[in-house]
Amino acid sequence: MDSVPPEKPLDARTRILDAAEALVHDKGVSGLTLEAAAKLAGVSKGGLLYHFASKEALLIAALKRLAEYFRSEFEAGVAAQPEGPGRISRATIAWAFGDDEACAYDERDGRAAAVYLAAFHHDPALLDPVRAIYADILQGVAQDGLPPGHGAAIMAAADGALMWRIFRLRALPAEDRRGIAAALTRLLEPAP
Repeated sequence: MDSVPPEKPLDARTRILDAAEALVHDKGVSGLTLEAAAKLAGVSKGGLLYHFASKEALLIAALKRLAEYFRSEFEAGVAAQPEGPGRISRATIAWAFGDDEACAYDERDGRAAAVYLAAFHHDPALLDPVRAIYADILQGVAQDGLPPGHGAAIMAAADGALMWRIFRLRALPAEDRRGIAAALTRLLEPAP
């Protein structure tokens, strides 16, 4: 019988960041205290302070981690598409309007939305790492080989679908997703 090695326990820094995300998601920015994060992460307050000197430092680290997570998810989606014009836009359509699993509400999406809103409320400049990643993505969209505005329209539609999903404003049934994806896919066609 093959034995499965036990999962490596999460390090303290990761547990603290997970706790911070969960607290902001569940209780808002006011619920994020160093004491609450330490308790939820299973570390002492001193252990938390070893990694994060303040609530703001903890929030900044959570934002950077979430931004990098979304960058890696986006890059993986692009890598899954065939090379050529519209590659980034095809990945965006697949991500936003693809299968049920890809488009379902995800706890990580909800935590990210909560952290983004908390950071914006606390200090809008804290979102600069997210803005930088988004600017990189938009630059890629602009250089995606599509007619002007087409990639931006696809991105705007995907952003709208993301807002619907993370704030649970509207669930997109598969039929609607297929229709939107078909309409956006027509924007991938070369200009006449």
